[in-house]
Amino acid sequence: MEQRRPAEVDSPRAWITVLAAFASCFTLFGVAYSFGAFFRPMGTEFRASRVSTSAVFSITAGIYNALGAPAGYLSDRYGPRPVLLASAFFMGTGLILTSRIDHLWMGYLTYGLGVGLGGACCYVPMVSAVGGWFARRRNTALGIAVAGIGCGTLAVAPVAAALIERYGWRETYVILGVASAIILVICALLTERPPIHLQAARLRLSAAVRTPNFAMLWSSSLFSSIAIYVPYVYLPEFAHDQGASRVAAATLVGIIGAASVVARMGLGTLADRMGVVWLYKLCALTLGLSYAVWIVTSGYGWLVVFALTMGAAYGGLFAIAPAVVAELFGVRSMGAVLGTLYTSSAISALVGPPLAGLVIDLSGSYRWAAAFAGCAAVAGFFIIRPLRGTEPAGLTSLAEAD
Repeated sequence: MEQRRPAEVDSPRAWITVLAAFASCFTLFGVAYSFGAFFRPMGTEFRASRVSTSAVFSITAGIYNALGAPAGYLSDRYGPRPVLLASAFFMGTGLILTSRIDHLWMGYLTYGLGVGLGGACCYVPMVSAVGGWFARRRNTALGIAVAGIGCGTLAVAPVAAALIERYGWRETYVILGVASAIILVICALLTERPPIHLQAARLRLSAAVRTPNFAMLWSSSLFSSIAIYVPYVYLPEFAHDQGASRVAAATLVGIIGAASVVARMGLGTLADRMGVVWLYKLCALTLGLSYAVWIVTSGYGWLVVFALTMGAAYGGLFAIAPAVVAELFGVRSMGAVLGTLYTSSAISALVGPPLAGLVIDLSGSYRWAAAFAGCAAVAGFFIIRPLRGTEPAGLTSLAEAD
């Protein structure tokens, strides 16, 4: 396919791609992260344990984290439009089929595969497309695009809770499925192959992942991601048990999303002053310590404080991770290294919420699950504590820009 004129880089057409990326991330993650609102209604109807019910979300997050790299390859080869159209199909079909399941295990297939594949075909391809449309303002464009994740979480979770109260969880999934498919199709039609073709070299990825720095980042992400996924499943139910309404309880997930948006958009300037690696460590530590608010306090107001603190730390981790990878391994391998790094999140998504559910079932308390998640995040901080903001030996030549 013929390359576009270089003049289109950083052009108004490029900002249309940013808008499409924002809207697609808003839709995909808004739906996925609203699962906490569906947790009790589904579990109650199927008389399922917390471990079994949380596995629906865990499988979903595991799939979209694990398959992001292959989806990115398909986007590089065929362009982002057909991949995002596939996301629309998977999302719409998966949610509508979930509304018809007779047994919870069927949700592992309908919701897990549907929303999971929808997420894989959305996030990495759209972020890569935005990166290929910009040269001078790439970081700003990427920040706006990924802010759709937090905005979607803020908006969709309370809306889903309100819809469940009025129509039930099955009809709500039909509504979300139809709406998601329509929005993602529109985003796909607005998206075109970027004029800058970005492709990571296998040798650079191979060299990067063998370094101690990558091992620390991957292991830290494995533990920290447990603390990221647990609130999306269990925080609304804990708040409801403490007396909050269904909508107010689901709004806590939206608050996490709002705080993450502020962090994603505002930490770039702070990172320039403090250093990205130092700030990444601070976010990891803050994520773990935020759980102390959940563990030792009571009352909805304190849960709001937890959601704000945890959301800001989580948003900071994900916003700064690309800059950390670029500083340690260079920009040419950033996409491949990031995709490999996020495989740790896939594992955390698969094991974290079910383990937290097992802790709740055994102890009879959500606070022990919060302690489990908080300790995991603190462990993630100590793993990267020796990390320094310098390039690994032997990778200096790999840090050159394309």
